[in-house]
Amino acid sequence: MLDHSVLVLNQNYEPLNICHVRRALTLLYQSRAEMLENGYGYIHTANRDVPIPSVIRLPYLVKRPYHIARKISRAEIYNRDQFTCQYCGKQTKQLTLDHVIPRYRGGQHTWENVVSACAPCNRRKAGRTPEEANMKLHKVPAPPQVSRYAYIPMHYMKQRAEWERYFPH
Repeated sequence: MLDHSVLVLNQNYEPLNICHVRRALTLLYQSRAEMLENGYGYIHTANRDVPIPSVIRLPYLVKRPYHIARKISRAEIYNRDQFTCQYCGKQTKQLTLDHVIPRYRGGQHTWENVVSACAPCNRRKAGRTPEEANMKLHKVPAPPQVSRYAYIPMHYMKQRAEWERYFPH
């Protein structure tokens, strides 16, 4: 129960990040946050029941830069591609990275050349280009859009129904 995800909101109700229930309970106990949504039930202690939060809000404003160029990493590629194989369209957590133009042929490790691929598609493509392997990309790889919610992985945004009202549609 203590490893569930909790949405942390800024003072202005803007999503800041995700933390675990253990951290959220510590912030609540220290009066450094307030609980907005109780989505997980209760923890039963010796003398009381403590609600387990799913959304908390900080009583102070955390300023952060919004227009940061994001560094390329495995997690960022998966987020950009929404955990979907760019060749067959299968949505899964079991993904690998694939260089559209293989590195041994001069392909760079850049946003425009790296995509997520399932293992069977990655093996099928091997060290060839998509054209040579007769495979088509579902979408052209590009740097991710600059988002105010860059600190929150994409798959978390749809994890809990009570979180939807805090994200723009």
